[in-house]
Amino acid sequence: MKKLFLLASMVVVAITLNAQTNLQVFYDFGKTRKHVTTTFEMFKPDKWGDTFFFIDHDFASDVNYEGKEVHNYPSGTYFEIARAFNFWQESSWAPVSLHAEYNGGVYRTFGVNSAWLFGVNYFIHSADFKYTLTLEALYKTIRRTDQNAPLQFTAVWGISNFLGIKDLKFSGFADFWWEDHMTGDNFDVQHHTVFLSEPQLWYNIGKSFGCDNFNIGGEVELSNNFGSYDGFKVNPCLGVKWDF
Repeated sequence: MKKLFLLASMVVVAITLNAQTNLQVFYDFGKTRKHVTTTFEMFKPDKWGDTFFFIDHDFASDVNYEGKEVHNYPSGTYFEIARAFNFWQESSWAPVSLHAEYNGGVYRTFGVNSAWLFGVNYFIHSADFKYTLTLEALYKTIRRTDQNAPLQFTAVWGISNFLGIKDLKFSGFADFWWEDHMTGDNFDVQHHTVFLSEPQLWYNIGKSFGCDNFNIGGEVELSNNFGSYDGFKVNPCLGVKWDF
């Protein structure tokens, strides 16, 4: 769910300086998931660059509340905020931005190790902005975590009118970084790298009945050694999105 709106919104930079926000609601069909996640995103360009953040909120807990079993109770929150600095938007260096980012969150009673990232972005696009690609090279430091290399490499892409279908958007991101962590049922398997990608498809079905804000679609989370999972995992999701 992360970063996808940022790419789509970069096209807006040339058109408006208004903040762009959306709310996504997903149902995760992953074998060990089966829960709802909401994502709230905001992107705001300005004369010095742009600001992007998102908040993921999982509803995956079963709790006993006043003697009653409550399912799909809030269980975790994850937050990222990123700032791109670009004071040379009118020059030939306009595609290059400096990047600063913070990641962190909490899941049930356990905190997610927070991370700071610093580096550069490079933005590539076709003349009509139908095809866009952002490449990031970042220094990444994770709190209380060892790393063989304190680095993360990210690619974010987007295609409008995908496969020639009007109002169908294909977007996504892929992250690769170094992080020493334990996975497996007994947390007894050590890994040093993590891969995470979330390709998404969104169709603006609302345009067919006069509600341009409404989209339907989904994503597939592709990961390797991510979180507590050992090895490669595929977690499909279906969802709706409302653009504010």
